[in-house]
Amino acid sequence: METIHGFARTSYCGEVTSAQLGQTVGVCGFVQKQRDLGNLIFIDLRDRTGIVQLAFDDSTDRTIFDKAFTARAEYVLAVRGTVRERESKNPDLKNGDIELYVTELRVLSKAKTPPFEISDKVQVNDELRLRYRYLDLRRSELQQTILLRHRIVKAARDYYDRHRFVEIETPILIKSTPEGARDYLVPSRVNKGKFYALPQSPQMYKQLLMLAGFDRYMQIAKCFRDEDLRADRQPEFTQIDLEMSFVEEDDVMAVNEGFIKYLFKEVLDIDVPTPFARLPYREAMARYGSDKPDTRFGMELCDLSAVLKDSTFQVFSGALATGTVVGINAKGLYSELSRKKIDKLVDFVKTYRAKGLAYSRLAPDGTVASSFEKFLTEKEVADLHAALGAEPGDVLLIVADGDTATAQTALGALRCEVAGQYGLIDESAYNFLWVTEFPLFEYSEEEGRYTAMHHPFTAPFYEDVALIEQDPGRARARAYDMVLNGCELGGGSIRISDPDIQERMFEALGFTPEQAKERFGFLLEAFQYGVPPHGGMAYGLDRLVMLMLHRSSIRDVIAFPKVQNASELMSGCPAQVDKAQLDELAIATVLDEA
Repeated sequence: METIHGFARTSYCGEVTSAQLGQTVGVCGFVQKQRDLGNLIFIDLRDRTGIVQLAFDDSTDRTIFDKAFTARAEYVLAVRGTVRERESKNPDLKNGDIELYVTELRVLSKAKTPPFEISDKVQVNDELRLRYRYLDLRRSELQQTILLRHRIVKAARDYYDRHRFVEIETPILIKSTPEGARDYLVPSRVNKGKFYALPQSPQMYKQLLMLAGFDRYMQIAKCFRDEDLRADRQPEFTQIDLEMSFVEEDDVMAVNEGFIKYLFKEVLDIDVPTPFARLPYREAMARYGSDKPDTRFGMELCDLSAVLKDSTFQVFSGALATGTVVGINAKGLYSELSRKKIDKLVDFVKTYRAKGLAYSRLAPDGTVASSFEKFLTEKEVADLHAALGAEPGDVLLIVADGDTATAQTALGALRCEVAGQYGLIDESAYNFLWVTEFPLFEYSEEEGRYTAMHHPFTAPFYEDVALIEQDPGRARARAYDMVLNGCELGGGSIRISDPDIQERMFEALGFTPEQAKERFGFLLEAFQYGVPPHGGMAYGLDRLVMLMLHRSSIRDVIAFPKVQNASELMSGCPAQVDKAQLDELAIATVLDEA
């Protein structure tokens, strides 16, 4: 095998252009394909910038020509040659008007035939792609994604540096403070029987940095959560994390709207209008059935409680006793939403704990096929149609439930399902908004207690402090989420800086003073030495890249992702370890044989 010794790469493949006609350049890369035309050979050489065509003919040195003849896909070459105009130009390549007439060729590495073609057009199942992820990453589409991710990170560092944020690394091995998702635990060899946790976020450390006097912090932070995977969730993920002192909500929002505006212009050359719209949590749920509403289309929820308050129809009256009745108008979808398709939507809302779905199909000729209207009075039907803006050709979809949140959430999910199925969403749009005034607590039926909707350090509204004890379910948090196209892009809050309120918060969450001290004692102690008011937020970097590129999964924007069971197919982790390693850690494993 030949070596690179003494060879100098002067250009990247995709950056060789007609401006270099007549010049001698050196390039390196992988063989995309070789075409043997007898006394003429062409090789497409690929690197992360693109492809350049190499040309060999009967005037080429015979040794070089013979090496070109043996080159196969994914061979690694170093090439020197003269840039010349191509006879047959390729408009699909950015440098398809030139080629490199080769005067020196080194075969640095040979390659077996790959298990799949290295091409953006090839159709390969995800399992095979992830098993050979290092080959998958050679594809231009994935490489451009990873390079764009790099630009996003660089833009974040540049923007926050200009706004006087200091990048500080926080620990990866920390104390476990169970509250929220499960921690990943790391056993200590030195302190046998004790464990570190991997951070779910740098939350407490960044608050401590505010106490330490670093009034503006940021970090590209690795975070870990042992929870079930989905399209936009991985066990390890990356945050653009930040915290600010001497601020209120508007200050944090303004800085971060500025970041998004700068980022989209810098990376995608898109002008994002600011300031972003703001929706209180309760309004978001009432209008969209979601705390991360997709505002790229209409079909907003309509509360039908007032219209149906006197209805004797048990499905509606029973729901209204403790909950609500809400509806949407699938405008103009009469011909699309057949009874059979509506039956499938009934099954869909049941996955969100709704008991069923009522409907009315308004034919263009004025006739109506409904699952419920015969049980209503003429006035109730007329008022319901008016409330939903019903016209011939529309389909009305209604959910009734004794729990308001269940009805709103189920219909909100259905709203997005129908819009996605029938092309009602402008996929090119970027719609930003803030959701604000979240509940401070949410009640866990499973645990029989209130839990923090965000985390235990989120500050309540000043006027809601008394509700911490009096009526926790009504207390509002000084929290805010940035939403993009129906996805939570980032979130944060103003933090509790009053030690008394922090203790009351822990008590409301069911912690005894001893438990609070055991889990968060170092933070509570720090609060005794002066606390600047502070707040911050964190973006999911993986999700940000996914949304900017209109990808459907964060696996498409992470170099080496995990699959559904949190394993990595390429390396085979997680894997068993030697007994000697476990003995050294004083750990024994007990597996269920069933």
